[in-house]
Amino acid sequence: MAGKFIILKDKSGKFKFNLTATNGDIIISSESYPEKKAALKGITSVVKNAATAKIEDTTIEAAEAKKPVKKIAAKTGAKPKAEKKAAPKPRGRKPKSE
Repeated sequence: MAGKFIILKDKSGKFKFNLTATNGDIIISSESYPEKKAALKGITSVVKNAATAKIEDTTIEAAEAKKPVKKIAAKTGAKPKAEKKAAPKPRGRKPKSE
């Protein structure tokens, strides 16, 4: 079972959402929104932006921050984007000029 978004009302009657993991733990808890429609837009924004969000770790030295994200992605289970490979160089001899 995948994680899920749960929309709820807080004590003041405003709407918010939680993103829960498969085990039910809360991963994200949103701000309060005056309308349910705004909370739904917040969910849409998280879904859209989280898939391509970069990790910025301000707890490490600058040199460490420049290391590839692949190591971090491997630890978190995220799949890094495929790197584009350069087109292969043509093989063979160059034509002689006359």
